[in-house]
Amino acid sequence: MTTKLFGTPVQRVEDQRFLRGQGRYVDDVGVAADIGSGTSMLHAAVLRSPHAHARILDIDVDEVLDLDGVHAVWTYEDLTGPMAEPLPLLIPHPALTHGRTQYALARDEVNHVGEAIAFVVAEDRYIAEDAVARIKVAYEFLPPVVGIDAAREATRLVHEDVPGNVGARLEQNVGDAPTAIAAAPHRLSLDLTIERSACMPMEGRGTVARWDADINRLQVWTSTQTSTGVRAAVAVKLGLDLGQVDVITPDVGGGFGVKINHPWPEELLVPLAARALGRTVKFTEDRREHFISSAHERGQVHHVEVGFDDDGRLHGLEVQFWHDHGAYTPYGLIVPIITSTQLLGPYKPQNYRVVFESLYTNTVMVTPYRGAGRPQGCYVMERTMDAIAAYLAKDRAEVRSVNFIQPDEFPFDQQMVFQDGRELEYDSGDYPALLEKIKALVGWDEFPAFRAEMAAQGRQVGIGLACYVEGTGVGPYEGAHVHIETTGKVKVATGLTTQGQGHATVFAQLVADELGVKFSDVEVVTGDTRRMPYAVGTFASRAAVMSGSAIHLAAKRAKEKVLKIAADALEADPADLQIVDGVVSVKGSPGTSIDLGTVSVLSNPLRYAFDEASKAATQFSVGDPGKPPVPEDEEPGLEGRDFYSPERATFAAGMHAVIVETDPETAEVRILTYAVVHDCGHLINPMIVEGQIHGGVAQGVGGALYERMAYDENGQLQNASFMDFLMPYVSEVPDTIDIDHLETPSPLNPLGIKGAGEAGVIPSAAVFAAAIEDAEGFPITAMPISPSDLFELRQQRSKETP
Repeated sequence: MTTKLFGTPVQRVEDQRFLRGQGRYVDDVGVAADIGSGTSMLHAAVLRSPHAHARILDIDVDEVLDLDGVHAVWTYEDLTGPMAEPLPLLIPHPALTHGRTQYALARDEVNHVGEAIAFVVAEDRYIAEDAVARIKVAYEFLPPVVGIDAAREATRLVHEDVPGNVGARLEQNVGDAPTAIAAAPHRLSLDLTIERSACMPMEGRGTVARWDADINRLQVWTSTQTSTGVRAAVAVKLGLDLGQVDVITPDVGGGFGVKINHPWPEELLVPLAARALGRTVKFTEDRREHFISSAHERGQVHHVEVGFDDDGRLHGLEVQFWHDHGAYTPYGLIVPIITSTQLLGPYKPQNYRVVFESLYTNTVMVTPYRGAGRPQGCYVMERTMDAIAAYLAKDRAEVRSVNFIQPDEFPFDQQMVFQDGRELEYDSGDYPALLEKIKALVGWDEFPAFRAEMAAQGRQVGIGLACYVEGTGVGPYEGAHVHIETTGKVKVATGLTTQGQGHATVFAQLVADELGVKFSDVEVVTGDTRRMPYAVGTFASRAAVMSGSAIHLAAKRAKEKVLKIAADALEADPADLQIVDGVVSVKGSPGTSIDLGTVSVLSNPLRYAFDEASKAATQFSVGDPGKPPVPEDEEPGLEGRDFYSPERATFAAGMHAVIVETDPETAEVRILTYAVVHDCGHLINPMIVEGQIHGGVAQGVGGALYERMAYDENGQLQNASFMDFLMPYVSEVPDTIDIDHLETPSPLNPLGIKGAGEAGVIPSAAVFAAAIEDAEGFPITAMPISPSDLFELRQQRSKETP
């Protein structure tokens, strides 16, 4: 019998290929791309600005044009038509009154170190890099704007036509927060900061393109989180029909948000060069380029006013914050909107006012990074909860508990507009149950005794708790195609891309369950516009909710057709049939059966027999002579195709707790215990969910304790290499992460699931700040916090304390 796979920790089918070095990434594309062309592949390099802010007076490429091995050089002056226009503003918003995007190659001005100025194509990368070094650019230097403080002062402007460096201002109100705060029994003010950081996938950006002049068709391989988005952008910018462009996303060595932005200049310039030169062209980003020319996130400054009663219950909350979006805004206001709405977490403040300004600086642009604004929002709210508890001398868990949305209040409308333009309405959850689970998992009530034990040994420890709610599975849609081959194998295609999440495993589980086939007989393809041209992309913890639901629905359609055709062949009622291990049989009569491969043969009426199996589908073997071979409203073949489009987002939730030890001399932070409780509805594959949590926690440790983008006053990134940009090693990540689950199914999709991809990283800054503050006994209001930062805070505290 076929074993039910939903909810089972099935081993990932992808891993053996990767562990054996058989992954195929963009930089591996080459030989196969040139089959039949008779020519070798060309390579590209980019000249990038060494200055944060400057006007371009002249670009001299004369020394490059005669360099042996160079095939072409492009500057802005060589671009025409849509290619000469700014890159798309992908997500416009009414509040983004001064949105600005870069050009594929800088036109008159550069606005951050690393901005693309010229593009060279040569026989190999070495020649291309040498050619780039020979290009001479004359600049008029302009004063840079670096950091939120400088942007707010606005004594200098990033863009001359953007007053005050303010790209956007957005305000949302629920009730009357200022009045409620003023009337509350107690009030507090907090100022909280999170510095800029960035994701560092093992594989940087990369693009390969080939133009086939015989059929006027472009093929593009790119390391992206949205193959269909890149396809649309390339078609528009190069003046092609969508049908002339194929975008294939091979294996991707990590995305984490940076690869959802599109199109990058190289994703347009490489196809442009391939078509112009009639050769396959490749660009592969190096590590320094990733630091200075991709995207960053996290940098925000927040001011909080809160009013509350003797129990710690919120009466009113007012938050104003400033978001550093860098030099350009291609991804709109997604990050600060998420911060402003997801800040509320599992609480109901009754009255809430939030206003933010999104500011231009002469630094790398900002797009979502795993968590996408949620870590900042969680940090602000959880630090506020801790401050209230400290003020009232109450248990921090107790203060949270009195503010929770209760299980019988779902669906709960927070009366705000979320990042997708839909209502911020939580679909399901049980936050008190999560709290009880996390307290038990970390030993919350037993911690005072543990602290005393450690103090007796001269050791200093602290405990932190952080709660969050995560909007997942945002629309607009995803689709899927399920095709049963004449061999009985099942091919599944969905348009979103994969960056290591285990999609080939999880999606195969869903299809195997629905169709009653062996798990090993299901093959999943993602991110290939030839197989699924309609899709959105992988971001916002949406893959399982969106593509999982679409695949489930498509498999149901395929199953309906299987049962109908099999019923005709077996002379049975479809309701009496079952599918087990790829064989359709009459329930209670397993000898009366037909395998899926044969059903697939019968689904396609044939004029010609190609082999023994296909004879069964020819015109003298099957069919009623009095009826059309393909009935009205049906199609040949055994396949199902469907789409899932949600009313609104689903809302996962969770809580993290950590016990840390802070060294009294070196100020180093050591993690003693880390615990996570998570609710993402029904679990398709618990092992993969836990893997996502483990990876997120590791990333969160880096963001809280190590990683930051250190710009100087001239806009130069001081740590643009792995020698200087600190990341946690395995020795800094917890050896063991204690994980528990709560399953409150979502009513919004057929599987009752919610997203899980970003859960591990969202509360990291908040939970570490709380634990370090608990250990040290003084407020932690800026993250990340390094040993040097903690040491300086101790010094400052000792000076302030008589």
